[in-house]
Amino acid sequence: MASLSTEVPGDERATLLAFVESQRAGLRETLEGLTEEQAASRPTVSELSLSGLVKHAAETEYAWLRMAQQRPNDRLRSAEDYRNGFRLVEEETIPEVLAFWDQVTAELTAFIEGVPSLDESFPLPEAPWFPKDTKVSMRWLLLHLVEEFARHAGHADILRETVDGTKAMG
Repeated sequence: MASLSTEVPGDERATLLAFVESQRAGLRETLEGLTEEQAASRPTVSELSLSGLVKHAAETEYAWLRMAQQRPNDRLRSAEDYRNGFRLVEEETIPEVLAFWDQVTAELTAFIEGVPSLDESFPLPEAPWFPKDTKVSMRWLLLHLVEEFARHAGHADILRETVDGTKAMG
């Protein structure tokens, strides 16, 4: 499982980015050594698969980045297409999903490093689960990504152990 480096960042921005990366890496590492078929398997009663979780995490990070940048999301899914965000479809492969996530990661890091302050904010979209007319800060965004990736890394740990007995820790 990913761990923080022995050099601890001294500032808030670098620390938050390091925690995002640690959780991101923990999720990605659950794919190591698996075939496409193993990664796409659904070994529990849920419909979650390892490759689907990684795709979802990459697309979720991209969506939050586009919201923070206040730019359109060209990967926005319709309600009918929502389930395809949790599985590889058509010709998608794990290397392609990971390469996309690498691009998103680099763009998010550059964006966060470039904002004048983590107090900078952006509006949340209209949705039943968000309070109306709410803005959140870049700090909130990074903490939300830690929460999102940690939740799914936990799911992925269970799936990986069910697929082949590999444990994330120990």
